[in-house]
Amino acid sequence: MGEQKPEKTKKHICAGLLAHVDAGKTTLAEGILYSCGVVRTLGRVDNQDAVLDNFTLERERGITIFAKQARIETQDLVISLLDTPGHVDFSAEMERTLQVLDYAVLVIGGNDGVQGHVLTLWRLLKRYRIPVFLFVNKMDMPGTEQEKILQELRKKLDENCIVFSGSEKEVFRDELSMCSEELMEEYLETGTLQEKSIAKAIAERQVFPCYFGSALKLMGVDALLDGIGRYTVMPEYGEKFAARVFKITRDSAGARLTWLKVTGGALKVKMPLQGAVGKKNGANRAENNPRELWEEKADQLRLYTGGRYTVSEEVQAGEICAVTGLTRTFAGQGIGEEQESMLPILEPVLTYRLFLPEGCDAVKALSLLRQLEEEEPQLHIVWKEEVSEIHVQVMGEVQTEILKSLLKERFGLDAAFGAGSIVYKETIAEPVVGIGHFEPLRHYAEVHLLLEPGEPGSGLQFAASCSEDMLAGNWQRLVLTHLEERVHPGVLTGAEITDMRITLIAGRAHLKHTEGGDFRQATYRALRQGLRKSKCVLLEPYFDFTLEVPTENVGRAMSDIRRMEGTFDAPVTEGETTILTGSAPVSTMQDYQKEVRAYTRGHGRFSCVTTGYRPCHNAEEVVEQMQYDSEADVNNPTGSVFCAHGAGFVVSWDKVEEYAHVENAWKPGRLQESLDEECCGAESFYDEKTALRAGNSENGVSKSRDGKKGNSSGNYITQEEIEEIFRQTYGKRPEEPGRYRRYHAGARREAFAEDSGRRQNSDFGGKRANDGLKEKYLLVDGYNIIFAWDDLRELAAVNIDSARDKLMDILCNYQGIKGGTLILVFDAYKVKGNPGAVQQYHNIYVVYTKEAETADQYIEKTVHKIARIHDVTVATSDGLEQMIIWGDGAGRLSAAGLREAVEEAAKQLAEQYLTEQTKPLSEKLPLAGKIG
Repeated sequence: MGEQKPEKTKKHICAGLLAHVDAGKTTLAEGILYSCGVVRTLGRVDNQDAVLDNFTLERERGITIFAKQARIETQDLVISLLDTPGHVDFSAEMERTLQVLDYAVLVIGGNDGVQGHVLTLWRLLKRYRIPVFLFVNKMDMPGTEQEKILQELRKKLDENCIVFSGSEKEVFRDELSMCSEELMEEYLETGTLQEKSIAKAIAERQVFPCYFGSALKLMGVDALLDGIGRYTVMPEYGEKFAARVFKITRDSAGARLTWLKVTGGALKVKMPLQGAVGKKNGANRAENNPRELWEEKADQLRLYTGGRYTVSEEVQAGEICAVTGLTRTFAGQGIGEEQESMLPILEPVLTYRLFLPEGCDAVKALSLLRQLEEEEPQLHIVWKEEVSEIHVQVMGEVQTEILKSLLKERFGLDAAFGAGSIVYKETIAEPVVGIGHFEPLRHYAEVHLLLEPGEPGSGLQFAASCSEDMLAGNWQRLVLTHLEERVHPGVLTGAEITDMRITLIAGRAHLKHTEGGDFRQATYRALRQGLRKSKCVLLEPYFDFTLEVPTENVGRAMSDIRRMEGTFDAPVTEGETTILTGSAPVSTMQDYQKEVRAYTRGHGRFSCVTTGYRPCHNAEEVVEQMQYDSEADVNNPTGSVFCAHGAGFVVSWDKVEEYAHVENAWKPGRLQESLDEECCGAESFYDEKTALRAGNSENGVSKSRDGKKGNSSGNYITQEEIEEIFRQTYGKRPEEPGRYRRYHAGARREAFAEDSGRRQNSDFGGKRANDGLKEKYLLVDGYNIIFAWDDLRELAAVNIDSARDKLMDILCNYQGIKGGTLILVFDAYKVKGNPGAVQQYHNIYVVYTKEAETADQYIEKTVHKIARIHDVTVATSDGLEQMIIWGDGAGRLSAAGLREAVEEAAKQLAEQYLTEQTKPLSEKLPLAGKIG
């Protein structure tokens, strides 16, 4: 037998169909499926039998509402074809699909030409850097001229729109060679152009192939398919698994489907997938801020064509599939090695009150609406608890009609919508610090937030720049969680706030009385108090519009735009038509299309797209109309709660600073850079060290946030491990003379000494016969200390994990003050099969012993190894262990002695802090952490 040749790998392309409504996009999709043999009969939109428009509402209305997939396979090519909505009200669904496309086919109606929505699509395709094939449809209709349409494409879209129907002609090669320098050089040298060179130019958006035809009559469809096969390039994908989610739906049985594109490796059935919990309302934390992780299995992999699907055991990179079994995914999410996608440009600008049928439970209906919100992220469901009303934010009126039909079809709810109104938002014009304090009896929390204006369209960004000596890292993370977890109302109209940077700069907790809910109250109140103090700005959505009217009507059009508080560029006249482009508030222009049709007698064309929020043109009028009183909003108080004589009392927002317990170094008029350089504190706890922190524990064995156990430590810390810890801590080997680095209070602050006689090593508090110049190590018997300290012992009786975490935080602060290397050891010897672990927790090292090894044994072995080389102290109240380690040359420190040393160190820090506060700002220590 001869040698068997390996099977040739097929090229896989993910292509999307985009168009203005009624351009014939779905008809083209049907023609492609028919020409490739996927379907035996040619479906038609007007006959309500199109394969891809398989929802009842789509067939009744003759429009595409939801993006659909079809899988087309030929001898050398596999195409994942995505048919996207063309109606402007469903543009958000289309935009999410763009993020998984390799190529786009932009369909243009030959009888309509380049309309306003086509220009919007073109801008989005440019933003996402997607190569484009153009198909001009309906060329069989009277009055359509190819040359005239081509000139319009080149003028309004790109001058490199090239007709590909005559690809063997010299004129075609001449035009093509003018599109890029590489093509020109190749053409001049060889007199021809290779297909791979043309494909490369198309992939780099230097050439835009144009095809003309009629999808209904299958004219030009084969030429388009041939061009896609010849002139596309399959993207390169990595070997590690990666995927991007672009849609969430449910099938007819109610099963949740996660639609994703595999962008690396391969996805297999029952493969575990990990991801992070979704962001709330477009809010962002710092990039290195960890969020809650989840892990679920991919139960079933479905490859859809319309409403039918086949089940696959494996999906390769480049393919699109629907996955069951995932409950925590969201549109735009990156899984594995894939990053989250950018936030969409388009967002809802209209809000409607939802009226439920009599006797319907509003809370139950709300949970059903949340399912629809999950499937359509740009559909915002707002629950107004104070009046028990449900409000829906949508892109346009047509979307409310579709939503009404969906509620009836899927949940049996005969709902109705009230009159629509504009979705306003609020921001601030200047930086301000908000303070929130919550201290009813046996509760305590205080939070200071710096609020700063952000760039338009940036949403909310959260960060922390607060010393852990002032507020422990776990409380800081809780504050950021509370900032992210909800939509925060403004104080002008109660509208959602946006375009702000919110930074935690100070705070305080109580050792005994602080609970998690206390920081929720303090955080909310700090934000509201800051908004109340600041100069707030009301924002409203704006349209970018294109208006084409007969020249005789241009005066009326310009007058209307000025009346609607809009602006426009200089008019452009083309023959008997004048074109106006500009922007105007949505509130004044949303119904203008009807007027255009009337005064131009059907000859005018108006198109618009929302482009974000700008300051409201009639803010005073809107605020007066809303009648919102921030002080009467009991669910969102602006004041704080303090305690005196055993009872809590409320302090109004304007007097909170007088009662606050914590000072912050921020002053009005200072820029963020000044804050970074002058404030005394530590770097943001969201750094690379935090990522190493053990997030959960099982049976005493620490687990990292991704669920994996830490690296095994073996029997004890070997000399190599000690030296590695030393290098990570100081940057040099212990025997190397000269400079060294130490970490102080979590901030990277370098202290240098020119010779060994000037080193300033801190003492742990233990007695040693030989202090010398050796590097200092403190080993702490974790559970011995926990059960020796009263407060930790009481906490351990309730939750041993909490006691362990608290001790770790205490020792982190202690090490930050005293320096040296601190190793905290916990028993995990009862855990069967436990290999042991060494993990870095901020500025200390935490060791979990292996199976059948106690903390005493671990410490004894470690001391025996390193005490003759380094200055080692062991903190424990175990008498026998103290004798053993003393015999090995280590210092001893009892549990009571460690407590005394910790308290003394905290006292030193407090004195240092008070000293720093009396200094001029220019002399204060630099803040290591960067805000945001």
